[in-house]
Amino acid sequence: MMKKKSIPASKPFLILFLCQIISALDVPLDSKLLEELSQPPTITHQSPKDYIVDPRENIVIQCEAKGKPPPSFSWTRNGTHFDIDKDAQVTMKPNSGTLVINIMNGGKAEAYEGVYQCTARNERGAAISNNIVIRPSRSPLWTKEKLEPHHVREGDSLVLHCRPPVGLPPPIIFWMDNAFQRLPQSERVSQGLNGDLYFSNVQPEDTREDYICYARFNHTQTIQQKQPISVKVFSMDSLNDTIAANLSDTDIYGAKPVTERQPVLLTPTGSTSTKVELRGNVLLLECIAAGLPTPVIRWIKEGGELPSNRTFFENFKKTLKIIDVSEADSGNYKCIARNTLGSVHHVISVTVKAAPYWITAPRNLVLSPGEDGTLICRANGNPKPSISWLANGVPIAIAPEDPSRKVDGDTIIFSHVQERSSAVYQCNASNEYGYLLANAFVNVLAEPPRILTPANKLYQVIADSPALLDCAYFGSPKPEIEWFKGVKGSILRGNEYVFHDNGTLEIPVAQKDSTGTYTCVARNELGKIQNEVHLEIKDPTMIIKQPEYKVVQRYGQVSFECIIKHDSTLLPTVIWLKDNDELPDDERFLVGKDNLTIMNVTDKDDGTYTCIVNTTLDSVSASAVLTVVAAPPTPAIIYARPNPPFDLELTGQLERSIELSWIPGDENNSPITHFVIEYEDGLHEPGVWHYQTEVPGTQTTVQLKLSPYVNYSFRVVAVNKIGRSQPSEPSEQYLTKSASPDENPANVQGIGSEPDNLVITWESLKGFQSNGPGLQYKVSWRQKDVDDEWTSVIVANVSKYIVSGTPTFVPYEIKVQALNDLGYAPEPSEVIGHSGEDLPMVAPGNVQVHVINSTLAKVHWDPVPLKTVRGHLQGYKVYYWKVQSLSRRSRRHVEKKILTFRGNKTFGMLPGLEPYSSYKLNVRVVNGKGEGPASPDKVFKTPEGVPSSPSYLKITNPTLDSLTLEWGSPTHPNGVLTSYILKFQPINNTHELGPLVEIRIPANESSLILKNLNYSTRYKFYFNAQTSVGSGSQITEEAVTIMDEGKMAGILHPAVVAGKGYSEILFATSPVMHTVRPTFYKVQPLYPRIRNVTTAAAETYANISWEYEGPDHANFYVEYGVAGSKEDWKKEIVNGSRSFFVLKGLTPGTAYKVRVGAEGLSGFRSSEDVFETGPAMASRQVDIATQGWFIGLMCAVALLILILLIVCFIRRNKGGKYPVKEKEDAHADPEIQPMKEDDGTFGEYSDAEDHKPLKKGSRTPSDRTVKKEDSDDSLVDYGEGVNGQFNEDGSFIGQYSGKKEKEPAEGNESSEAPSPVNAMNSFV
Repeated sequence: MMKKKSIPASKPFLILFLCQIISALDVPLDSKLLEELSQPPTITHQSPKDYIVDPRENIVIQCEAKGKPPPSFSWTRNGTHFDIDKDAQVTMKPNSGTLVINIMNGGKAEAYEGVYQCTARNERGAAISNNIVIRPSRSPLWTKEKLEPHHVREGDSLVLHCRPPVGLPPPIIFWMDNAFQRLPQSERVSQGLNGDLYFSNVQPEDTREDYICYARFNHTQTIQQKQPISVKVFSMDSLNDTIAANLSDTDIYGAKPVTERQPVLLTPTGSTSTKVELRGNVLLLECIAAGLPTPVIRWIKEGGELPSNRTFFENFKKTLKIIDVSEADSGNYKCIARNTLGSVHHVISVTVKAAPYWITAPRNLVLSPGEDGTLICRANGNPKPSISWLANGVPIAIAPEDPSRKVDGDTIIFSHVQERSSAVYQCNASNEYGYLLANAFVNVLAEPPRILTPANKLYQVIADSPALLDCAYFGSPKPEIEWFKGVKGSILRGNEYVFHDNGTLEIPVAQKDSTGTYTCVARNELGKIQNEVHLEIKDPTMIIKQPEYKVVQRYGQVSFECIIKHDSTLLPTVIWLKDNDELPDDERFLVGKDNLTIMNVTDKDDGTYTCIVNTTLDSVSASAVLTVVAAPPTPAIIYARPNPPFDLELTGQLERSIELSWIPGDENNSPITHFVIEYEDGLHEPGVWHYQTEVPGTQTTVQLKLSPYVNYSFRVVAVNKIGRSQPSEPSEQYLTKSASPDENPANVQGIGSEPDNLVITWESLKGFQSNGPGLQYKVSWRQKDVDDEWTSVIVANVSKYIVSGTPTFVPYEIKVQALNDLGYAPEPSEVIGHSGEDLPMVAPGNVQVHVINSTLAKVHWDPVPLKTVRGHLQGYKVYYWKVQSLSRRSRRHVEKKILTFRGNKTFGMLPGLEPYSSYKLNVRVVNGKGEGPASPDKVFKTPEGVPSSPSYLKITNPTLDSLTLEWGSPTHPNGVLTSYILKFQPINNTHELGPLVEIRIPANESSLILKNLNYSTRYKFYFNAQTSVGSGSQITEEAVTIMDEGKMAGILHPAVVAGKGYSEILFATSPVMHTVRPTFYKVQPLYPRIRNVTTAAAETYANISWEYEGPDHANFYVEYGVAGSKEDWKKEIVNGSRSFFVLKGLTPGTAYKVRVGAEGLSGFRSSEDVFETGPAMASRQVDIATQGWFIGLMCAVALLILILLIVCFIRRNKGGKYPVKEKEDAHADPEIQPMKEDDGTFGEYSDAEDHKPLKKGSRTPSDRTVKKEDSDDSLVDYGEGVNGQFNEDGSFIGQYSGKKEKEPAEGNESSEAPSPVNAMNSFV
């Protein structure tokens, strides 16, 4: 048998497992291979089994799966097929099984409660998800109850019951007082697991009237509070007559002084109890005792020890907490409560049960045809779970027969499988406490061998090292692998080779004779394939002269050698380290080819220096130690800039180079780091010195490159750490010989400025790039793709030449060559340019318009021939304009619109069209010169759309039983009006809406008289117009019939016939009347309204005024924007309750739209008004700063601001110390208090049972839930605003004063209390 071995970590496997299997068949994660192999579905992601959702947000049920081919998805709900196509609120994500149920757009979460299961299916099988139970979270209201005050004698025990509403999930309970501070807890006073507050014994300081239990429902982000509980503790020493009047004689005179009492358990009751907990959960046991002195609780486990690493004591040791419980934690747990008078105990018998858990979960099985395999599913639990199997989601008992399959309890045995045996099997392990569901597929593959290692891969190895040659493969059945050396070599065998399971050939000790070509052959019954790889053996890298130990005096110089020998085909890199770290970033360290030199050695240079030599295949290193010793005493050192170099000498003069040498000046105790060489061109720029180069401070000779036709002088500057020396004296001059130019101008371009010319431009040569006198340019050109000779001209030292008389827009080959008195530069490269452009000659043809809808059309055209463009094609322009409205047949000023489509595009979209209108358009081609001729005008018409709202609705002539309605037709009918729709309904004194009546009115009517209405009744009217397309936007108005006081006693309401609603109302036009049942619905007060919005516009501003009907103290705002624009409205806040506002900063000559609204009333706005600012006019400029009235006004404003600052400062010092708001606010009925997520504060709330209308400005919806962004109260509204503080535990510090409330309109609104929830969030 061949020797097998694992591959070292330095050579990782190329084979990775796709799945865990029982057979020997591995599937590599090769992307190309995986695209070709079929695979049954696998569920990769799903929602939790118990899925509690927020009823205000969309429900997303996750189901993701993979497979080849990609699986399709289906769902069941409560055991039956869930057809998502029949439910408009349910969608499935593309390429996924994830369901999205649209709750935020009208759906109800309660309607989608149930058990959901996802199935992912392809041709190889079907995988199923867990049963996903969808339940919306619930935060029910606290039940109403009348709480009596608790009168307790000092020393007695007391339990304050919370009894929170049952929510989903259960709420978090905490106790706070009226100031939103958490009630202090101790061994004497603590909260139980059920939320009740337990007092082992009461003390006089426990007397208070604001014990408040709060329930926080995290899912809906709401907090509810119970009514405050009052506790009065009576001390026998301080009993007074007032208290005596409320107690019986027995209570008073039979009372005894406070006496100590032995412990008594408040919870649990009795001497024993039982508790069942599930394996893996947290076990919580509780004992709370009464007694005086306060008892101390101790816990023990009978017959055993408490697990030390999993046991915790909470709530002052009244709660025993054991995490991650197991069956071994079952037993009797005893709590003992003890004080100085005695003790009491309670035994809790704990039984730990277990939901099913895996021992062996089934694993995916990949087999070849004819192979055998098994799926094993083993689980445990208490009680023992039952095991059941499914095939492709169907119980295996009724699944299609498979002769290769045999079920034996928790095992399925497969024998001699075939490709049709592929399927997904589900194992379900369940008991009374839960279930486990696992999918495992059987994938039968028949594949010929494939070799995944690239062909002719080269491996390079250092001699005497192991060589690993890869042969990654796949096939089904599993191929056999053989290795050969050479093209006709024999099969490799013997101990000198190791053959790995993944196909890798290992040569443990590679020698020079191991070099060569190796062939890997893979074969199974379906085929054979081979692959060649190549192996090269390299000589090892060696250090033949290593660095040696050195001792050097401080400020001296030292050098380490590191001479290496390496394979000639490998490139070595040498790295020096100091104390196994990088060399200091210091110019004193000079790294040469074979050495490291350290200049001016200091004490910190002491250490170990290592030379590391790396190649792509190996690495060697050697180290030596440097010891720095003190130098002999020296006089004080004075550091200064170096003296300038001297004795400059030029040698080795050549045409293009020269050698410069010099003698350094004195270093002045600071080593010279480098020299800077500068030059002067006495021929072109005398007196100007230029930087030439620089060299290290150890170098005193440099070879300089020269340019022709320059009269050089050189000087040298020395540099050390102190600074630069003075320049040396200039060297002798050296004039280089002239030469022809070395280079040609750059950035050559040819662009015509007129239709008949070609402008050739270039960048002129600079300075001594000319290389000699007489610099000129040879400009050459010829027409491209025409058998023409070059035309050339020689010009002076300029940068432009114009060729005239060229054809329009034709390509030219262009080149520009430099020359001087000594000759030409090298042959230049050619560039392509174009002669000038002219306007296009032809208009686009075959223009077609396809009207998509009433505001959008698509236009097509044929491209023009490129030859007729006569320039660079930039695109096409579409000109279109409205001719007339089809509904009015009236022409108006033509305003053409232009759309540009870049490039050779032949279609485009025309947005923003007006419905039911006639349009014309034409198309023009555009080049760099301009636009071509227009195509013939194309006429198209847009279809009808829905109309705008009627221009106005007036309600006049109110009588006892009738109203007259007048209206104007829509400003934009957008079609032929077919009718008007009028809806109206009465509003009673509590702002409730009555039945809705709908009337259809002919389109040619402009008024209507409503008769037989109720006297003294407010009606709300909704009015809109219709075309054949549909209804337009509506306008609303309200009106009141007149009350006849003289006939009040005799006037009765219209009779209501059972089942028919109100008695019939007669109308002037005898319309068809539609009524609904006279049920009243809870709505916001509808009486406020804003009407008669008028504008007076000037050049850059407009005065806006309006009339308001409603309660006082409304906060108004004005919204405006450019008429016809789709931009968002701009908003301006009106200070105070004024009914006018000035809009400033407007654009002259622009039409604006404007409307007025009131803060806090969603959707409460006036109808829109349109106005136009005046045209811009020149005005005489006056310097306002020089006007006397302006200077006086500014002085008065400054004095007023100073007075206001003083008043604010005084009030600031007195603020924040007001008493707490009246106690009755603290004892108001408990309210649901929605909480913001962003700042944790409360929104406003209203009483849930009295069905009172919501407060003005309240944003709490009628379903008692609050969206996370809807609440706008914060702690800034209370006390001193942002100066409010919090304790470390989150409780609010300082007193506050409630917000001053407005008087309710009907006197039936609930009181509001400030409800900062920040303090509460810190407790839960």
